[in-house]
Amino acid sequence: MPLEAGLLEILACPACHAPLTEEDTELACTSQDCGLAYPIRDGIPVLLVDEARHPA
Repeated sequence: MPLEAGLLEILACPACHAPLTEEDTELACTSQDCGLAYPIRDGIPVLLVDEARHPA
């Protein structure tokens, strides 16, 4: 389930404050230095650094 466009515009990465982009079931940080990916569970973004997937 895609997030509302208005919501995605105001969300930022909790670690570095860069914008996020929606990718399937995650919100990915757009910063080259950070690159964390946050899960979306039941349509709700889980913006906790401890829950984020680190880049490969």
